[in-house]
Amino acid sequence: MDSNNINNLLKRDIITGSRRFSNYFWMFVLFFGGLGFLLVGISSYFQKNFLFFINSTELAFLPQGLVMTFYGVVAISLSIYIGLTIFWDVGGGYNEFDKKNELIRIVRRGFPGKNRNILLVYAFKNIKSIKLNIQDGINPKRIIYLCTKDQREIPLTPVEQPRSLETLETEASELARFLNINLEGL
Repeated sequence: MDSNNINNLLKRDIITGSRRFSNYFWMFVLFFGGLGFLLVGISSYFQKNFLFFINSTELAFLPQGLVMTFYGVVAISLSIYIGLTIFWDVGGGYNEFDKKNELIRIVRRGFPGKNRNILLVYAFKNIKSIKLNIQDGINPKRIIYLCTKDQREIPLTPVEQPRSLETLETEASELARFLNINLEGL
């Protein structure tokens, strides 16, 4: 088979997991902010400055220094958690639509353990439609769902900043056309 036929029979969409710019940004902000809080709290306990640009020896350890230490430990812990999700690429994977075998494979990576790799496989005959869900407001959601005949809705889009309506509608209509099924929600 030539590559043109392969492209007509197989469609694969790569899904970005935790390795997004926003996660890197928050990991560094939380780590360095938490380190600052932790050093100020420790400085107030030992009455010795560990930060050259702030005089934290005048801060009473109880309660201010203890609270600063607590905030520092919590922020550093959160940054380590975000760093591990980035390292493990939680949520990353792909959606594969195979016309030759009439199968849809949805593959995602989770947290380490027995069930780290998530694999969902659906036959074309069990697929009802592609659904586009758009919710605007404070927490906007723009998601493409794969709807099965047994009323399941499997999200196909990654968790990220909402994409433009035009881009989302184009992707959903191309996928529905590729699978030769209905598109709902427009």
